Amino acid sequence: MPNAGTNSEGIRGLQRAAILLISLGPERSAGIFKHLKEEEIEELTLEIANTRSVTPQVKEQVINEFYEVCLAQQYIAEGGINYAKDLLEKALGSEKAMDVIGKLTASLQVRPFEFVRKTDATQLINFIQDEHPQTIALILSYLAPQQASQVVSALTPERQADVARRIATMDRTSPDVVKEVEKVLESKLASLVNQDYTIIGGVDAVVEILNSVDRGTERHIMETLELESPELAEEIRKKMFVFEDILLLDDRAIQRVLRDVENNDLSVALKNANEDVKNAIFNNVSKRLAVMIKEDMDFMGPVRVTDVEEAQQKIVNIIRKLEDAGEIVISRGGGDEIVV
Repeated sequence: MPNAGTNSEGIRGLQRAAILLISLGPERSAGIFKHLKEEEIEELTLEIANTRSVTPQVKEQVINEFYEVCLAQQYIAEGGINYAKDLLEKALGSEKAMDVIGKLTASLQVRPFEFVRKTDATQLINFIQDEHPQTIALILSYLAPQQASQVVSALTPERQADVARRIATMDRTSPDVVKEVEKVLESKLASLVNQDYTIIGGVDAVVEILNSVDRGTERHIMETLELESPELAEEIRKKMFVFEDILLLDDRAIQRVLRDVENNDLSVALKNANEDVKNAIFNNVSKRLAVMIKEDMDFMGPVRVTDVEEAQQKIVNIIRKLEDAGEIVISRGGGDEIVV
């Protein structure tokens, strides 16, 4: 084999790899060998053995080329070919960037849907959950297991099994089909770049949702949050109103609320209420009405929990409506409230 000459142009890829390993030294080269196949190690070892001398200029050029290719690989992994091209153009210039990308893609096949790997799973779910199960299966088969599992978990139970079955039985897919699906998905995801993001979510959003769901769902969510995130649960409670929070109302407010509540709903709502809530209600109605409600509660016997929750929700809705209208004030524990 002739000497490596004065520049790296025209040097075979195997020669470049040998020069790089020589430049890196035996310890680093040994670490690289651990990741190569036996035949690749044999070829490189023979090439290194046949390399007599390398000029400093060629060594520097090979190392620079290696760095540039590594940089391109990193950019591709972060955002795909177009992303890598844009960044390399800024760093190396347009012509050099295309040369590096060309060398890389010629020797290293970029996996389909590479751009999706850096997409947030929640966003991805929004874009593909309504697609055909076969399309979803195709996309997921190219994703990392952790990312794919998040998408699968968000699908309906029926779709989960269908998609899993399609992934398991998927054998070969036409490259044209893969490219077309990839093109459409990339176009959809690209629209995110040009969108102005608005503030969504947060405690206020949770409060609005909990104020609208049925009492059973509300209670389940709050009990779970109290166990897992007690500070968050407390923050939410300060901003929302549940039936037991009727104790936050003063006597005048309770009396105003009770004017709009049907006696039957009140009797059912108090069926499993705690003693403090019952006393707060009975202290704000006439003695005659208090006796009548207690008799109704005893007479009706066992009541379904869902009926009790529905009656409580009706009263809560009345309270929220009166608060919105400014007819009552709820002390939510956010500090002293002065009403004048």
